Amino acid sequence: MSVIESGGKTIELNDDGFLSNLEDWNENVAQVLATREGVEKLSHEQMEIITFMRNYYLKFEVFPILRQLCKVVHQSRQCVNEQFINPEKAWKIAGLPKLSGIHWITMDGENYKMEECC
Repeated sequence: MSVIESGGKTIELNDDGFLSNLEDWNENVAQVLATREGVEKLSHEQMEIITFMRNYYLKFEVFPILRQLCKVVHQSRQCVNEQFINPEKAWKIAGLPKLSGIHWITMDGENYKMEECC
């Protein structure tokens, strides 16, 4: 288990770098998580994506369909891949828990798809 610092608070992450507690998330925490994931500064478009993912998960407890997400936030069909490369990176920055039994795979390093595993 590791920790990050944000706003004077120590926030726990699990062994895979996901927030241990959903309630610890805010935009400042998102930026710290983004930096850990190699995203120097979150853009407005990236924040729209992670905010939608977060709200969708909190309401339905599932990962949103990526093309629908991009349509709702009025971005291109591949917005998640364009903005974050790997959708799991956006999910992690959104402060959401690791999806059990699921992982993201790519054959070309650009287009990812969700696959059952473990």
